Amino acid sequence: MEMGHKLNDFFKNASRVPELPIFKHLSPAADIFPGHNDLLGFKKAQELALQAALEIARHIEEGWSERKTAELLNTWLLDNGVKSFFHYAYVWFGERTRFSGIRRTRYKEFMPTDRVLLENEVFILDVAPIVDGYICDIGYTSILGKDPVFNQAQDFLSDLKAQIPSMFKTEPNGENIWRKVNQDILDAGYDNIHALYPFSVLGHRIYKTKQTSIPAAKFLNFGGQSYWNLLSRGLFGQLLNAQYDGSLKGLWAIEPHIGTPDFGAKFEEILVVDDGDVYWLGERDL
Repeated sequence: MEMGHKLNDFFKNASRVPELPIFKHLSPAADIFPGHNDLLGFKKAQELALQAALEIARHIEEGWSERKTAELLNTWLLDNGVKSFFHYAYVWFGERTRFSGIRRTRYKEFMPTDRVLLENEVFILDVAPIVDGYICDIGYTSILGKDPVFNQAQDFLSDLKAQIPSMFKTEPNGENIWRKVNQDILDAGYDNIHALYPFSVLGHRIYKTKQTSIPAAKFLNFGGQSYWNLLSRGLFGQLLNAQYDGSLKGLWAIEPHIGTPDFGAKFEEILVVDDGDVYWLGERDL
């Protein structure tokens, strides 16, 4: 129990690391709230990523593999002007949408596999392109067929999405937000699947990034530039989880992920958190 408290305190303190002067020197724009033109840039990036997911979902067929679907999603984005990725496409089918058989400590198990999609199965597409320097990260859930349980899960996520902005206005820190979302999920009879993500993240910060000399080659589905961006900003201060105790101001990719006994479902979109104003970027006319 004492070790657990010590780890909890460590991660809480680590979430405030970006406030140190050295990180402001490494990433001088990290604490600057984006202006109107930058918000337009983030919105454009998100719209392109969502368009890609919808296009792939419209064509997906029984027998496609996770790996093939991920390659098609990445290729569509590259063909439409994307030159780099915060992370390349993740695709999960059926029971893997609720992370059955995926261990948090075995990161490669999150990667797309040869598992094929069957009729009436749920699938999740998750990708984070960088468009003109603007990072976005989206998650899209659909089904190849029909299932009333799936519809109920989507309705719950829609209700949760509507409630999240008010949580950022009323809750004092990220820890309380994480725990409130977790309790809402459990009270509705679902499992909290984002608790199984690395670091149990409900979301992460996004920002405008500059091109660097870091190679574009990917490692564990993330571009090389992404590791620099996260580390130069203090890492734990970029992750919204049950230990987050830093500032909430900025842009967040929020991704609640729920599970039924047979499948999981999620959404992921950009949430804008400003002084006294919190809104989903995709729902605001700019």
